[in-house]
Amino acid sequence: MPQAFSATAIRRAILTMAHAGATVHIGCAFSIVEILAVLYRNHLRYPDNAPRGAQRDYLVLSKGHGVMAQYACLFEKGWLTQDALDNYFGDATPLKGLSDAHVPGCEVTAGSLGHGLPVGVGMALAAQLAGTDQMCYAIVGDGEMNEGTMWEALLFAAHRKLDNLVVIVDENGFQAMGRTADVMGLGSLRDKFAAFGFEAVDVDGHDEAALDAALQALRGNRDGRPKALVARTVKGKGVSFMEHANEWHYTRLNPDTYAAALAELEQA
Repeated sequence: MPQAFSATAIRRAILTMAHAGATVHIGCAFSIVEILAVLYRNHLRYPDNAPRGAQRDYLVLSKGHGVMAQYACLFEKGWLTQDALDNYFGDATPLKGLSDAHVPGCEVTAGSLGHGLPVGVGMALAAQLAGTDQMCYAIVGDGEMNEGTMWEALLFAAHRKLDNLVVIVDENGFQAMGRTADVMGLGSLRDKFAAFGFEAVDVDGHDEAALDAALQALRGNRDGRPKALVARTVKGKGVSFMEHANEWHYTRLNPDTYAAALAELEQA
């Protein structure tokens, strides 16, 4: 029986959407595939499989341009149809190129970077004040960490002791216009999170067992500190000619590259 939330199946769905919509952001969707697979398979709780249930955990995709990877997971949850994927980015279809809170399962409208995490901090605070055991997982990009709003939100989270918040950084080393280190060097994000009062760990962002263990440990340690997981990833992971190639932030598939990418996934 195929594994639920298979990384290969998620990447195949991303290619289907990107080709159908003649759209971009493949590389940054590929880098978060294993993170999302592990979260949806083992950690996110949706009572009665309800994407807007009052007691659900929250998944905030602050790097909203990677949303095709999340859409693929929402399809596996049964919340999106095959027709929605096949007509991605088309006229009158619900799926846009950035996370949109109107889509069940997407908690925030994200695209202007630096905005999703503060909303996620607010969700974690609301759950804390309500006395529920809901968790909020916020996936952010390493380039997004350039934004001042991110650090304001982190300071607030530590001040309010939001140990139900897990910030997951997709540290793929690139942002829209180049290498993150060249645009604005970030140093050690793990050390910065720790300095801001977080329990912080780093992990191979494509090792599903390591991701699962790290998330389990962070969730289980409710010591008053918010949590940070810095996931070392590869932009374009899974297709050799896309890996570490920042042009696939904006490059569209043509029939040849679509066929070649699918063929690589079939051999994985």
